[in-house]
Amino acid sequence: MFFYDSTFIILIPALIISAWAQMKVKSTFDKFSRVRSINGYTGAQVARMLLDSEGLYDVPVEQISGRLTDHYDPRNRVMRLSPDVYGSTSIAAIGVAAHETGHAIQHQRHYAPLQIRSAIVPVVNFSSNASWIIFLLGFIFRSTYLLNIGVLLFGAVVLFQLVTLPVEFDASNRALKILSGRAILYGDEIKGAKSVLSAAAMTYVAAALMAVSQLLRLLILSREE
Repeated sequence: MFFYDSTFIILIPALIISAWAQMKVKSTFDKFSRVRSINGYTGAQVARMLLDSEGLYDVPVEQISGRLTDHYDPRNRVMRLSPDVYGSTSIAAIGVAAHETGHAIQHQRHYAPLQIRSAIVPVVNFSSNASWIIFLLGFIFRSTYLLNIGVLLFGAVVLFQLVTLPVEFDASNRALKILSGRAILYGDEIKGAKSVLSAAAMTYVAAALMAVSQLLRLLILSREE
């Protein structure tokens, strides 16, 4: 949620980086979606193999609609892959499937940043919208108390974005090591998968930068009241 004022300029760098990151991940995914892997495994097959190798036989691999909607659901312990990943034998699909498997492995091994992120999800779901509403009410009624509450609530959003960074980078590192170690991808294929996952990681960096920029903006606005 945005409202315009002179502090909006603080968001410009984050907006530019966010736009670039979105274009980068789309172009990189599209590029390596056209490159088929030598072994010819589909994303779903790779996810299943890697899950089974970690003893996660009870984690199903399902297809979900949409594009780049792939995710591991720690609450229901389900791997969900988009059509572009689930049935594709491309390097991009295998990289993404392995990345999501990395999250399942994190969950199994009680990876601390993932546990923290999962724990604060209910708070973030509430504060992401409530923070702006309360902050705007503080502006309208010139209430420092409400402004501070709004800033504090938005701080939870920033924390979530910052904790997400190690979670995503770690999942990608796990994925690349497994793909190489199990000879699922080879040589230049690993480099291609790394390019896809690195581009995807930049979207999380951009989201964190945007959240921090928004928090800085709110702090400045609250001090002007």
